[in-house]
Amino acid sequence: MGVSPLTEQRAENEHESQVERVTIKGTSDGLTITLGDGPLFEVLEEMESRLSAKASFFRGGRVGLRVADRPLSSEQLRSIGNRLEGLGVSLWAVEGEHPTTHSAAEELGLEVSLHVPAPPPPRGPDHIPREEMSGLVVRRTLRSGQAIHHAGHVVLIGDVNPGAEVVAGGDIIIWGKLRGIVHAGAMGDETALVCALQLSPSQIRISSLIARPPDRGRQPKVPEMAHVQDGQIIVERWDKTR
Repeated sequence: MGVSPLTEQRAENEHESQVERVTIKGTSDGLTITLGDGPLFEVLEEMESRLSAKASFFRGGRVGLRVADRPLSSEQLRSIGNRLEGLGVSLWAVEGEHPTTHSAAEELGLEVSLHVPAPPPPRGPDHIPREEMSGLVVRRTLRSGQAIHHAGHVVLIGDVNPGAEVVAGGDIIIWGKLRGIVHAGAMGDETALVCALQLSPSQIRISSLIARPPDRGRQPKVPEMAHVQDGQIIVERWDKTR
């Protein structure tokens, strides 16, 4: 079976409102958080709320902050850094247009451009290579409205019905029919895989990429896996080890 490209679009946040003041995106360097308009304390409260909602996935990550033209002092940046550390992540860069922010970031030893690769995280309990991630094995079928969230890999022996969801920091293996929503590599790992005996998800996400399968007019008859290649999610026959 040949490789089939999936219809791809940029991932959208499920809780996005009409006016989004905080945008969180997973990248190969960690998290990129963009602070939008509005009073700073309100925007930071929203940032904390969003990070707290998925603390197990974000913990141990690194944050590059985009603040546009906000003038932020070193004291304010230090306070933001402390807030992030309290949520289990660390601030490594602040990208802003205002010279005050630029100077304050340099004063604190932070990078002032997100185009500079983030320094590699130290080895420790919160920084586990994907091959050493914990695994969760679940033996049941997920029905509409049910969900599994896990910071490591997830293996589900059963089906994922439409309306059900599986979110994992690593790979997702479904030993059954996948017809619901899956998000692998939720911390920004684009090397994560989604494998299923019957892969027909209503939505599939790997890292910050999102896709919906094409209308093939029939159910797949062989096990398949989805992964990222050349910046898009593709699906192919699951008959080899990656």
